[in-house]
Amino acid sequence: MDALFLSTGTVAVAEIGDKTQLLALLLAARFRKPWPIIAGILVATLLNHALAAWLGALAADWLRPEVLRWVVAGSFLAVALWTLKPDTLDDDDGTLPARGAFIATTLAFFVAEVGDKTQVATVLLAANYEPLWTVVAGTTVGMLLANVPVVALGSRFSDRLPLKAARYTAAALFLGLAVWVAVRGIGG
Repeated sequence: MDALFLSTGTVAVAEIGDKTQLLALLLAARFRKPWPIIAGILVATLLNHALAAWLGALAADWLRPEVLRWVVAGSFLAVALWTLKPDTLDDDDGTLPARGAFIATTLAFFVAEVGDKTQVATVLLAANYEPLWTVVAGTTVGMLLANVPVVALGSRFSDRLPLKAARYTAAALFLGLAVWVAVRGIGG
């Protein structure tokens, strides 16, 4: 149980003010469908952190940081470009389909978590604690504790948010992260 609670607390604290919280806010404001967004965060986090825990426990020796650096930098650049493209709203009520919110959230969160401090924390926790499922469960709960309130508030107050400015800010943040990782590497 120590691994579960430690993992939950570590990720919940590390996620405060993280880029994925901004991503959660943007997705909530854009889609206005909190449950599919929360489900997307859950699925993406489970997949990403399970992979991170497995790699942390089994393959830390053979990961080449230089290759990972360019994969992460390219992923951040892709997210920055995706963030700049505003969605077109075809529905009469101004919201997008829930399926689109789930898929967009799952993909965006999975990519945004690659090389993120919470993913690195998951790798380190998995290297030190067993069984791995407790680490993955704890990091996932921590991610949800930090992001569910953001999604709920973002969905509720989306009509008051300056979405264009938020989109440009998020794109700039992800572009900056891409450059940072390209220049300094993972954990630089």
